[in-house]
Amino acid sequence: MNDLQIQTKPEVDFVFNQYPDSVRNKMLALRKLVIETAKEIEGIIKLEETLKWGEPSYLTKGGSTLRMDWKSKKPDQYAMYFKCTSRLIETFKLIYKDNFTYDGNRAIIFRIEDRIPKDELKKCIKATLTYHKVKHLPTLGI
Repeated sequence: MNDLQIQTKPEVDFVFNQYPDSVRNKMLALRKLVIETAKEIEGIIKLEETLKWGEPSYLTKGGSTLRMDWKSKKPDQYAMYFKCTSRLIETFKLIYKDNFTYDGNRAIIFRIEDRIPKDELKKCIKATLTYHKVKHLPTLGI
């Protein structure tokens, strides 16, 4: 594990605090998983936690933006969003097939009652946070 510098914008905590009780802990668990994964990646020294499109977002040098959110229009689910023009989701589908539910080429969807396959999701997070270093690899280093 490295000494990761986490730069969090204050408005991120505000967004997490606005989630309904039924989903807040799920969203905080995703946040914790992203930070935990970033700490385990050699070469990542800074993780920026900010908002993009009003959603908690995570950025690293050499990585692709990772976003997450819950929407009131679909209260029984929440999601992690990935850059739709990347090879991330297509690779996750190839490797993990039905381990996840996908929304096209842009998101992994979780139902509130789902048990998240943490080891597999951590590999997806790692591929995202290191995307520009691994995008030339057939399965993004997974």
